[in-house]
Amino acid sequence: MSTTNERLFRPFRKVVLPVFFDTDIPASLAAAASLGVEIRLVGLLVVPPGTSPSEKTEQARKLRAHLQTIAEREGLKTPPELVVSPQPWRDLWKLIAREKGNLVLLEYPTHFTGPWGIKEEYITVVPCDLAILRGDWPSNLPHILVPVRGGPSAELALRLGMSIPKSDLEVIHFSSGKNHHSDEPFKGLEKILPTLPDVIFHRDESENAAESIKNFAVNKDILILGASAKGVLPFDPATSLFLHAPCTTIMVRRKGLPPQKWSGTEGAMSGARAISLLVDRWFAENTYHAAEFDDLARLVEKKEKQNLTISLALPALNEEETVGTVIETVKSALMEQYPLLDEIVLIDSASSDSTREIARKLGIPVYIHQELLPDYGPRRGKGEALWKSLLVTKGDIVMWIDTDIVNIHPRFVYGVLGPLLNNPKLQLVKGFYQRPLKSEDRLQSAAGGRVTELTARPMINLFYPELSGIIQPLAGEYGGRRKALEQISFSSGYGVEIGMVIEIFEKFGLSAIGQVDLLERIHHNQSLEALSKMSFVILQTIFRQLERRYGRSLLEDVNKSMKLIHYASENYFLEVEELPELVRPPMIELPEYRAARGIA
Repeated sequence: MSTTNERLFRPFRKVVLPVFFDTDIPASLAAAASLGVEIRLVGLLVVPPGTSPSEKTEQARKLRAHLQTIAEREGLKTPPELVVSPQPWRDLWKLIAREKGNLVLLEYPTHFTGPWGIKEEYITVVPCDLAILRGDWPSNLPHILVPVRGGPSAELALRLGMSIPKSDLEVIHFSSGKNHHSDEPFKGLEKILPTLPDVIFHRDESENAAESIKNFAVNKDILILGASAKGVLPFDPATSLFLHAPCTTIMVRRKGLPPQKWSGTEGAMSGARAISLLVDRWFAENTYHAAEFDDLARLVEKKEKQNLTISLALPALNEEETVGTVIETVKSALMEQYPLLDEIVLIDSASSDSTREIARKLGIPVYIHQELLPDYGPRRGKGEALWKSLLVTKGDIVMWIDTDIVNIHPRFVYGVLGPLLNNPKLQLVKGFYQRPLKSEDRLQSAAGGRVTELTARPMINLFYPELSGIIQPLAGEYGGRRKALEQISFSSGYGVEIGMVIEIFEKFGLSAIGQVDLLERIHHNQSLEALSKMSFVILQTIFRQLERRYGRSLLEDVNKSMKLIHYASENYFLEVEELPELVRPPMIELPEYRAARGIA
C-alpha cells in the first residue's frame, strides 16, 4: 500500500477549479485535495451579449460569497477569485497563462452543460495541463488503472496516477499488433515503466482495447485515460469509454496541441517525456537537506542499531591553509562529541607543504597514496587517492570530503551520512551546494561549478539522461556503501566523480543514488586553464563509460594530449600536456585488498 509523505512525487503545484454560480463540485474538490497541492477556486460568471458587466454586480456578490463558503468549508488557504466576462473561459485561460505549474480540473457534466458550459474551441487552447473527472471520488485509498498506448498524454496520465495516494497502481499497455506506427510512441515509456517501483505493469494484445479496459476497470476505483491525438472529451474518440467505464474516470490532456498523425518523431518525444517522468520522481524522492539530519544523537542511534562502521577519508594535496580546520571541526563534532565516525584518515598526494604534519599532530593516520600498492605503480590524481583509501579504511560506509573547504561545518559529513543511514536502498549519496568562489579577498556569489555546467551536465543530458537530476555530479563531498564502491572502477584523476556516478547507476540503478543539499561551500578559485584540463579529463571518462556500454572503442585513436594556448610578450604559443585519464580496476579484484578484508 502506498503512503504519502512530504517527498511524494507531485507533477503539479496548483490545481485550478472553475466554479459556476449556484453549483458545487465535491468530487473535484476531493480529487484536488488528494494531490496535496494548492487549490485555487475561480468563479465564472457569464455576461450575455448586450449586457453591461455592472448589471451582474449582485450575482457577482453572491458567487463570491459562494466561493468563500466552499473555501472555508474545505480549509483552503488561497483566496478565491472571480471572472465576470462575456467569454469567461477565454479570460480564465489568460489568467492561468501568466503562471506555471497549473492543472485545470473540470467535472463532467457540470462544466459541459448549460449556456456557460465549455466548448471545444476553448478546450483545444487551454494553456496548461487539463483533467476531466466523471464520478464520485473514492473515500478510501483507491485502486487505480492507467491504460497506455504512448499517446501524447500518456505520460501525464502516469504522473497523475503516481501522485494520488493509492492502494495500488496498475498500468497496462494495449498493443494492436497491426500498425507498427501505433506503438512507436510507446518506446520511451516501455523502457521506464518496469523501473518504477510502485507500478504494476503488464501488456495486453486484445483486439478491442476499449472492452478490455472496461473489464480491467471492474475491480478498480479510478480509471485514468490519456486523451487521444484528435481531441478531448466530449469531442474525443474515447468519449464512450469515458462515459461508460464502471468506475470513477479521469481523462487528461497534456498542455499544447498534440500531433495529428504519426510523424516518426513520437518515439523520441515519448522517450524524452518518459525520462523526465523517471528523473522527476527520483528528484522528489531522493533529494534531501542536511537539516533533516542535524540530530546527531539520532544518527548515532541509527548507526549502532544497524551495526555499521563509518570511515572518513580526506584526499589532500598542499592544503596546509585549510586541512587543520577541516580535521578539527569534523573530529570534534563527529568523533569526540558524537561517535558517528569510527575513523578519519588523510590520503595525501605527496604534498610539498606541511599538510601531512598538520594531520599527524591532530592524531590522524596519514598515507601517501603513491606509496600504497607499489606493485601497481604510482599515479597522480585525486581518483587514485580515493581508490586506495578503500584499502586503508575499515568502515562499512566510506565518506570523502575535500580538504580545501573554507567554511567547513560538520553538515558536510552528517548531511551525506543521513540518507545512507535512513535509506538502506541507497548505495551512493552526493552532496550539492551553492558555490561562491573565493578569489583573493573577494567572494563571487554563485560563480562556482563552471565545469559542472559547461561540461559534465550537458554530457550527462546527452548520454545519461536518467542522471540529469543530479545537481552537482562533480561535487567532492559524497559517500557510499563499501560493498558497492569496491565493485566499481576508479578513474585516477578528475574523472573519478562522474565515473563513480555512472557506474553506480549502471550496476545498481537510479534509485541507488541520492543527493543532499549542504547549503553553501566556499573554496579557492582555480584558473581557467586548470578547469579546461579538468574538462578534458572528464570527457575522456564519460567516453570510456560509453565504450563499456556499447562494446565499441571510442578512445583508442583519440588524442590524449591537450594543446594549451598561452599568451606572453605579445605573442601566442602552444604548450602540449599529456592528460590521459587512466582507470583502476574494482578494488574487490585485487588480491591484496581481499587479503586485507579477509575475503576468500
